Amino acid sequence: MKAFKIVIIALGLLVCLNASAAKKPKKSKKQVVAEKVDTIPMKDFSYAYGITQTNGLMGYLVQRMGIDTTYIDHFLSGFDIPVMDEDAKQMKAYIAGKEIRQQVEGQILAQINRQINDSVDLLDKARFIEGFRAAIAGNTTITPDSAQVVSSKQMEYYNKVKMEAKYGKNRADGEAFLQANAKKDSVVTTPSGLQYKVLTQGTGETPKATDKVKVNYEGRLIDGTVFDSSYKRNQPATFGCNQVIKGWTEALTMMPVGSKWEVYIPHELGYGAREAGKIPPLSTLIFTVELLEIVK
Repeated sequence: MKAFKIVIIALGLLVCLNASAAKKPKKSKKQVVAEKVDTIPMKDFSYAYGITQTNGLMGYLVQRMGIDTTYIDHFLSGFDIPVMDEDAKQMKAYIAGKEIRQQVEGQILAQINRQINDSVDLLDKARFIEGFRAAIAGNTTITPDSAQVVSSKQMEYYNKVKMEAKYGKNRADGEAFLQANAKKDSVVTTPSGLQYKVLTQGTGETPKATDKVKVNYEGRLIDGTVFDSSYKRNQPATFGCNQVIKGWTEALTMMPVGSKWEVYIPHELGYGAREAGKIPPLSTLIFTVELLEIVK
């Protein structure tokens, strides 16, 4: 009975509220009228808009995709079948094969030949393509790993031959310089081939390879050309002993702080066959090195 009374009271309240709401004047809503525009049926609009989206497509097909416009009907055949059937899949694979062959003959072979020799094509084109094709077909006469080993060793050999032809004089001149320099009483030659001459012998601590040091230095080629100098920048350099070329690391870890040495670095302990800024490949380097401090 008690619950029944509560329901009656609630219904009464709802009636009162509804009546009160009915007495309130409704606010008038401003109607939004859609702007009237000229229009055409959607199907006609869709057709016209489809036409506009082909602007520039023909040029793209010809210039970027290499499509011969004589065969535009074949293009449309593929366009009309968005889901490829077996014939279309076969044709797609065929076209991809043609494109890759063109890349192999027109780009890849040329790039590799340039790496081997700047002016002469040394690769056997027919055998290269035979190997390329065999790898794709999965019927090579040697394993891919073996092919990689053979190719890497041979490319390393070709690079050395190419480097020697271009920069062999730097190597020969450097070796001659070091041989003559080693005969001087003031010059010390280490087992690695590094040479140095003590200009000032410091009395401080000798850095380890893992230490960071602050140095002043000047670097030059054996013909006297200066390629770098902290003195000219009026700013000493700071770096880890093991973060520089091998010749520097070896020299620094023998120098007490306060020392000033002249260091002669064969190309094997310098930049080797790499070109480093103004330093040509296979160059012997001379550095004046002043060890200022070990940075703690």
